[in-house]
Amino acid sequence: MEYVTAVPHPRSEAPGPARAGRRSLAVALLSGALGAAVALLATRQRWSEGTATVAGGAFPLTARGSDVTGVPAALAIVGLAALVAVFAVRKGGRLLVAALLALSGAGTVAAALTGASDGSALDEKAAEASGDTSATVAALSYTAWPYVAAVGGVLLLLAGLLALRYGRLWPAMSGRYERGTARPRRTVPAADPDRPEDLWKALDRGEDPT
Repeated sequence: MEYVTAVPHPRSEAPGPARAGRRSLAVALLSGALGAAVALLATRQRWSEGTATVAGGAFPLTARGSDVTGVPAALAIVGLAALVAVFAVRKGGRLLVAALLALSGAGTVAAALTGASDGSALDEKAAEASGDTSATVAALSYTAWPYVAAVGGVLLLLAGLLALRYGRLWPAMSGRYERGTARPRRTVPAADPDRPEDLWKALDRGEDPT
């Protein structure tokens, strides 16, 4: 014989919006900060190398990422600033900042991949070294650092997409940081005419003790 009870059996609930917001926030912060750091680091490394003919001999030349293009580093800084600004705005402003973060990541990827096969920076260095404006680089080769910068851009893009999807669940900067809080004014007790020291203090404050 089965017993029927009116008490419902406990059911395991799926992760709520709050948990999803916390997880997405942690992933976005980690990926955004790491992506900006990786992109900035990669632009300071050697992206390409080659040789130029100077005085009948081969002169080695190298070009860093910042020599090839300054776009990835600039967009990485913009993305990092947007990641911080996400918490300072709400509603529509948060969506705009999140979109800026995602666009910064996408732009970093595009600029890094374009610069991965760009030899114009080395051609300019060859022209300066040889004194011939038509000089070009020989034995041109590229490194993997442009693709590392692109990975940093992908991480920034991921942070932006998470902000667009879950940003409404993330906490915002406290109101006391958005506007100054008025300090309570200290009330000064009225001077007691029976106490001469109170009268002198009131006179020092510019008050009429009478």
